[in-house]
Amino acid sequence: MKEELNILIQAQYPLIYLVTSEEERAEQAIARISQINSQHRRVYVWTVTHGIVEYGQPRQATQHNTVSPEAAIEWVVRQRDPGIYIFKDLHPFITSAAVNRWLRDAIASFKGTEKIIILMSPLQEVPLELEKDLVVLDFPLPDLTELNQVLSMQLDKIKARRPTTEVREKLLKAALGLTKDEAEKVYRKAYVKANRLTEEEVDIILSEKKQLIRRNGILEYIEEDATIDSVGGLDELKKWLRQRSGAFTERAREYGLPQPKGMLILGVPGCGKSLIAKTTARLWGLPLLRLDMGRVYDGSMVGRSEANLRNALKTAESISPGILFIDELDKAFAGGTGSADSDGGTSSRIFGSFLTWMQEKTSPVFVMATANRVERLPGEFLRKGRFDEIFFVDLPTPEERQHIFNIHLSQRRNDISRFDLDQLAKVSEGFSGAEIEQAIIAAMYEAFAQDREFTQLDIIAAIKSTLPLSRTMTEQVTALRDWARQRARPASASVAEYQRLEF
Repeated sequence: MKEELNILIQAQYPLIYLVTSEEERAEQAIARISQINSQHRRVYVWTVTHGIVEYGQPRQATQHNTVSPEAAIEWVVRQRDPGIYIFKDLHPFITSAAVNRWLRDAIASFKGTEKIIILMSPLQEVPLELEKDLVVLDFPLPDLTELNQVLSMQLDKIKARRPTTEVREKLLKAALGLTKDEAEKVYRKAYVKANRLTEEEVDIILSEKKQLIRRNGILEYIEEDATIDSVGGLDELKKWLRQRSGAFTERAREYGLPQPKGMLILGVPGCGKSLIAKTTARLWGLPLLRLDMGRVYDGSMVGRSEANLRNALKTAESISPGILFIDELDKAFAGGTGSADSDGGTSSRIFGSFLTWMQEKTSPVFVMATANRVERLPGEFLRKGRFDEIFFVDLPTPEERQHIFNIHLSQRRNDISRFDLDQLAKVSEGFSGAEIEQAIIAAMYEAFAQDREFTQLDIIAAIKSTLPLSRTMTEQVTALRDWARQRARPASASVAEYQRLEF
C-alpha cells in the first residue's frame, strides 16, 4: 500500500483518503515520498486544534485563521507552489455542505498545480458527492523490516545484548499485527519483566499481543490444546486438512502449489465444526484469529462498522500466514443482500467488502467458516472458487459415535474397558457429538451425587432422557442433507452420512 500511495502522489491524484490510526508513521511515509519524487513538494498538516502547520515545524508556526476546515481548504487553494496537505480527522466535518463544496472546488482548481490533499482518519466516511473524486487506501501495519527498526531502537535504548538472527526473527514475528507504538510498548514491557530480550521473552510478547488484539473484542486470538485426533470421525475432512498442512511453506511455493484460500464447513449443530476449525491451527502450526461479526456491526457512528471490518482484516493479514475463523457464517451475513432500509445499507456494504477481500486477497490468510443454516447464506458465498472446498458434516455414523464415546470417556477415565461402546453407539443414534458429551457429563453428575462411579447404565439413562436436535429439527436436518448431497463434499468417509436417517 505504501508503494500504491507513492504511485498516486506521483500521478498527481488530487484527493486521497488514507485510513489509519498511525498518524505519525503515515506522516513520515508521506514526507519521505515528497522528498524522493522530483517535485519535492512541501508537506503541511491540518488539525482542528492548530490549523495548518508545515510538517516538521513547531505548532506555534501555524498559518493564521486556518483552524476551521473551510478556511484551511481555502488557504490550500490560494497556494501557488506544489504541496501535499494532510487533513487529520476531517471525517466529522466532511458531510457538511460547505466543507464538501470547498473540497470539490479545491479538486477542480488543482489541475496542473501538483497539489494534493490527503484525508487521514481511522474511520472511512466518504460522502456520495466525493466518491468519484477520491481514492481510498488502507495504510498497512508495520512489516518485518519496520519492526526490525523498532526492535533495534529499543535494544539501543536499553543497551541490551543483540540477539542472534534466529532469536531476532522470532521476536519480530511475535510482534506482527501490532502498530509501531504497540510494538515498542510490548518490547519494553518484555524487557522490564525479564531484564532482557531473548527467545524466552517471545511468550511475553505473544501474550501482550493477544491482549491487544482482544482489546476491541472484534478479533480473538485462540489457542487450542486439543489436537485434530480429538475430533471424532470426519475422516475425509481430516485427510484434506492433513494434505495441506505444509501448504504455506516455501517448499510448497517452489513446488508450484497455490496458497489455499479457505473452506466452508456446513452441518448439523454440535457435530464438531468449530472444534475442527480450532484444531486445524495446531495441525498447521499457524495462529488462529476468530472474527466476531456481531461486534463488527456498530451503529454508534456512520462508517464505524466498515472501519471495524477493515481493521480486523488488516490485522489478520499482518500476522499471516494464519487462519481467520468465522463461526456461524449464516448468522453473520444473513442480511448481506437484504434491503438497505433496516440499517442504512451497512450490512450490504460489509458483505460486499468481505467478498471483495476474499476474492482479491494475496496474503496467506486461510478463511475457515462454519454454518448451520445453508438457506440463510447469500448465494455469493457458495459460488465455485470462493472457498477451496465446501464440506458437509452430518450426524455421526455408528462407527463415529463409538469413536466419540471413546474420546470423551478416555478424557475422563483411564479404564474404559468396562464400557460397551458398540451398545452406546446404538442407543445414541441421531445424537451429535456435543449431545454425546453432554450425556456422559449428565451421567457423571448423577453418579457423583450418589458418591459412586458412573456406569454404562448411567450413560444410557442420560441418553434416553435427552431429546436430540435430530428429532426437534428433523425438517431442517433433512433439508440440509438434501442440499448438501449434490453441492458439498462429505466430511466422513462413510456413504452412510448421505443416507437419510429415520427418526
